Amino acid sequence: MISTADFRNGITVELDGEVFQLVEFQHVKPGKGGAFVRTRLRNLRTGAVVDRTFRAGEKMIQARLERKGMQFLYRSGDDYVFMDTETYDQTTLSDDQVGDHAKYLKDNLEVAIITYEGRLMGIELPHSVELTVTSTDPGLRGDTVSGGSKPATLETGAVVQVPLFINEGDVIRVDTRSDQYLERVTK
Repeated sequence: MISTADFRNGITVELDGEVFQLVEFQHVKPGKGGAFVRTRLRNLRTGAVVDRTFRAGEKMIQARLERKGMQFLYRSGDDYVFMDTETYDQTTLSDDQVGDHAKYLKDNLEVAIITYEGRLMGIELPHSVELTVTSTDPGLRGDTVSGGSKPATLETGAVVQVPLFINEGDVIRVDTRSDQYLERVTK
């Protein structure tokens, strides 16, 4: 059991038979009445984000998730095939289970497969990935880091905003949690 006083971003709880991950929370103590906690929770099965309010001190079941390191192999139709790097067993996940994370999956990427009580819940990407820019408007002479941004399509099909000096063929690092450009990678 976990109390609202133990809330931290990223913890997982079981509510109404579903597993939710805490995205953000705020303790509120109004001038009149009891304290409460406002939360934003992400359903790990569907990916939907819901707002929920709890009384201060309310208890709920903490969900213990298991994470297993796997490598993304390939996509087959609407299915994604992953391989256990220790046993070489292959696991197939549907498009719904992978969700929005599909836009950053490239061959041989190491991810964590999340399970809860033996049920596959989805995947967890590394915090950042390095991808090649496949198309973007050309940069102009004099463009600087603080000058502005433009959309760039990456090798996986994801579109992110990048600084004006980024060109096609550049390799960039992207934050998978916020979909933001982090830096250009020089190899």
